[in-house]
Amino acid sequence: MLLRHTPKEITERTALNINPAKTCQPIGAMYAALGIHGCLPHSHGSQGCYAYHRSALTRHFKEPVMAGTSAFTEGASVFGGQANLLQAINNIFTIYEPEVIAVHTTCLSETIGDDIPQIVAKARDEGKIPPGKYVIHANTPSYVGSHVTGFASMVKGMVDYFAAANGHKENRINLIPGFVEPSDMEEIKRIAGELGVRIIMFPDTSNVLNGPQTGKYHMYPAGGTPVADLILAGSSQGTVALGPLASGPAARALDTKCKVPCEILNLPIGLMATDTFIDTLRRIAGVTVPDSLNIERGRLLDVITDMHQYFFGRKVALAGDPDQLISLTEFLVSIDMWPIHIVTGTPGKKFEARIREITKDVPHPVNVKAAGDLFLLHQWIKNDPVDLLMGNTYMKYIARDEDIPLVRFGFPILDRIGHSYFPTVGYRGGLRLLEKILDALLDRQDRDALEESFELVM
Repeated sequence: MLLRHTPKEITERTALNINPAKTCQPIGAMYAALGIHGCLPHSHGSQGCYAYHRSALTRHFKEPVMAGTSAFTEGASVFGGQANLLQAINNIFTIYEPEVIAVHTTCLSETIGDDIPQIVAKARDEGKIPPGKYVIHANTPSYVGSHVTGFASMVKGMVDYFAAANGHKENRINLIPGFVEPSDMEEIKRIAGELGVRIIMFPDTSNVLNGPQTGKYHMYPAGGTPVADLILAGSSQGTVALGPLASGPAARALDTKCKVPCEILNLPIGLMATDTFIDTLRRIAGVTVPDSLNIERGRLLDVITDMHQYFFGRKVALAGDPDQLISLTEFLVSIDMWPIHIVTGTPGKKFEARIREITKDVPHPVNVKAAGDLFLLHQWIKNDPVDLLMGNTYMKYIARDEDIPLVRFGFPILDRIGHSYFPTVGYRGGLRLLEKILDALLDRQDRDALEESFELVM
């Protein structure tokens, strides 16, 4: 049933979410773990949780996602999951031979109170972890946070378990890409390559969840960050973390543990955020921005200039992850669009203040809510309609009910392809994002045009 019975009258809700604008922590942790080369994620909980985490990622990326599970039954739910995890570690290394097992907890194991470091230590003492192999973990109960905080916890776990200072600074810069698509991680690496900067990116899901079809199945694809690089990250000359919520905790942990200084930036979505990212890399590495990147920037500016008339004053409603929404809102404001309804399901104390700062010059009242839901967003739209929606697949119901064009952006996207192959970060990604926005707006203009105003050239 669609949402046509959503009331316009807004009632304050403190104990009920309807159509949450997020999913659970373990999904983000599993996605991050897939960014380590030769890693098998492991869900410490029931088979039902594990099946959901895998299927959510598989449906989004259209790629098979492999993982293990502790397969809790009634006994483990009462007495704890230590025996299950010990057996799982032994089985996984014996049968599947990964380099790393990345354990994330679930609601059930967190409620029981399983001590994962103690269980891992016991597994090592009992010889269940072969020499040169690793087990890492992140605490990710679903009843707090979101997939973004789960991702952040697992990335921080990579630092806690692997990063080590070797006594001198390597000529490398760590890049923590944030909760973005494999295509975005690939684009971030390409930009660094254009600048001539040597980097260690972690995690890195490019060529893991957007790999080629070769006719052969590889349980551990060629992509992912090698363990050796994760260790070496503790000796890099600096860290650039993209997205304060998803990447900030790992960058700060690396600074504390190994004295690697960090700069935490917004995701490079749009012109200004990409400028900041490239300038930061240039400054830290002491390099010059090449003409190739200046040309890409100029093309993005050219499209903005050519098509500004179709952007100006268009009202937009957004839902998604905090790091993405902050940069996306800044980009939309910079091209004179009006983001007026903005919701994230992820809790965050600074999110609302940052959005209000970005939109302070928008000539229209702006609604913003952290830890909000799509039901509230729908109510805002009913009271103050918009020209465009931007968000994940779940927004299609609002788009249908209110007859508003939708640009799919964020996680999860379950009914379209391309997001894992075409970036939306950097100048090239900005061009693609503008193309999608323009297509949605101009398709609607064509659809609604009267016969006498149906133009060939727009």
